[in-house]
Amino acid sequence: MNKPRNTSSPSLQKVLGLSALFAAAMGGVASQSSFVSLLNGAGSGASFFIAIFIAFILTLCYVFSYLELSLMMPKAGGLGTYTTVALGHFPAIIIILAGYVAATPFGGITELMLLEKIVDIIYPGVFAHLGIMLLVLLTVLNLLGINIFSSVQNTIVYVLLVSVLIIGITGINGADAKGTAPAELLQQLGNTKSAVLSLTVLALWSFAGLEFVCPLLEEAKQPAKNLPKAMLLAAAILLVVYCLIAFAGMRQLPAATLTGSDTPHWLLVNALFTKTSGFIIMVFAVTATSCTINAIIAGVPRMLYGMAHHKQLPAIFKRIHPRWDTPWFGILFFSLTILVPFILISKTSGLIFLMLISSAVLWLMAYIVAHINVLVMRKKYPAFNRPFKTPLYPLPQLIGIIGMGYAIYNNSPSAEMAVKVYTNMGLIVGMATLYAFCWVKYVMKKKLFEAEPINEAIAD
Repeated sequence: MNKPRNTSSPSLQKVLGLSALFAAAMGGVASQSSFVSLLNGAGSGASFFIAIFIAFILTLCYVFSYLELSLMMPKAGGLGTYTTVALGHFPAIIIILAGYVAATPFGGITELMLLEKIVDIIYPGVFAHLGIMLLVLLTVLNLLGINIFSSVQNTIVYVLLVSVLIIGITGINGADAKGTAPAELLQQLGNTKSAVLSLTVLALWSFAGLEFVCPLLEEAKQPAKNLPKAMLLAAAILLVVYCLIAFAGMRQLPAATLTGSDTPHWLLVNALFTKTSGFIIMVFAVTATSCTINAIIAGVPRMLYGMAHHKQLPAIFKRIHPRWDTPWFGILFFSLTILVPFILISKTSGLIFLMLISSAVLWLMAYIVAHINVLVMRKKYPAFNRPFKTPLYPLPQLIGIIGMGYAIYNNSPSAEMAVKVYTNMGLIVGMATLYAFCWVKYVMKKKLFEAEPINEAIAD
């Protein structure tokens, strides 16, 4: 636990090592909704393995961009800081408000709704407000210090990984499989069709979120050494875990069951562990949801803290608690952006898939901006120290922009849902743009695309 500090100028403290950074990176990705998307995609057959691998390549592309940018500017503002230096205050405000402050609560609400749905299946009417209680608990733990966050995140990530491995390995070896035989899967793999590109979009949702570790860099020990290891190791482990779970799903459940369910992870666990399935799915659901909620409550408020330092938000967002060294106002504000909508729509289960896609599309938009930032920064600051340089530059950035753009364009399984997603996206980006325009023009009194010098951004 953080020791009380007698100081008139509290600040973020450097306490996070490699294991904590790894757990934070995993936390933004390893969610229930990721496994729902994964198993829905697995219903399409063996060609989904190719889609997972393509999604992994696109993931490496955005990881490379975030690594290069974050280690050049290891600030809590994350993408907001990088964009402020590369493109200016106006686009920086838009991308953080739309891509993270608005989109991330969608993901958090989806996780809490999935948790309550699983709990209601296993223990009907017993834990009516578990989602709210979990959110409040994790908010309090985040307020109490980064060490508390780290301890909680490490524990739940490793419990989650163990539970996923148990499910996956049992699914491969389990008897009475009702899914597709390995020989048939191998045959499908040899007859891959063009639909693999649309499946890649589904697989990509399951890899979004590794960058949530980047706003924690002001609190990291040896970030230049530990951050690349943490993010790349997390991406590699996710690739293995996803292939394992997808194969288990294909082996154990009929394709129609996988594609048609909004809780396919429960169906898989129930098929494998009939007598103990309730306990196992509860461990999985609680740890996966806690993992994600804990990571975003830690990450997004620090982005808001960074924005306030750049004068892009009211100064209250940069206040640090004098005892626990945490951005307390940002944590409370962001938790409320999850809590209030969740209370209002928690019984509307039909919104889960729509919110999942809407949040993912906004995240992909942020990834495109990150890639553009790298391209711009290479031109503006060619001699600036880069502890991490993108391999094969600029191919990962160009591939990433094209891949993320394709995923945004092909975001939904139906034209009707795509219209709803684009409507959500337009409303959120529109409101963020209006705020950014008014704030930069009339409060900051700066030009919209006036970039901040990199040395000033780092010193701020």
